[in-house]
Amino acid sequence: MSTTNYKQNDRLPVYTATLLAGSGSSATAIDLTGTTVRFLMRDGAGTVKVDAAATVVSAEAGTVSYAWAAGDLDTVGVYSVEWQITYSGSLTLTVPAAGYDKIRVVDDIA
Repeated sequence: MSTTNYKQNDRLPVYTATLLAGSGSSATAIDLTGTTVRFLMRDGAGTVKVDAAATVVSAEAGTVSYAWAAGDLDTVGVYSVEWQITYSGSLTLTVPAAGYDKIRVVDDIA
C-alpha cells in the first residue's frame, strides 16, 4: 500500500492511480472500459470525507484520477482511500482488495 502526502487545503496535484488486479509481479492493470469509478476517502474514525466520481484517464491501462474539491483536504490527518469500479449490471469491484492506500494531510504554515 502506498501513502501520498498533501499540504492542508492544497488541491494539486490531482490524485492519480493505476488500478491493479492481483499482487506483486503478477499484478495486471484492470481494464476499465465501460465502467464508472468512484473515489472514496475516510478518516481514522471511519467517517467518509470524500465519496465522488473519479475520472477514467486510460481505460485500457486502468488509470484513474480524482481532482480535489474545496474542503477535501482541509483537515490534517491520515485517510484511507479506495476506488469502487461499477460494471454494467451494477456489479462492483473495490480496489485495493486488501487494505487501503493512504493520504496524509499535513499542516501548512499559512
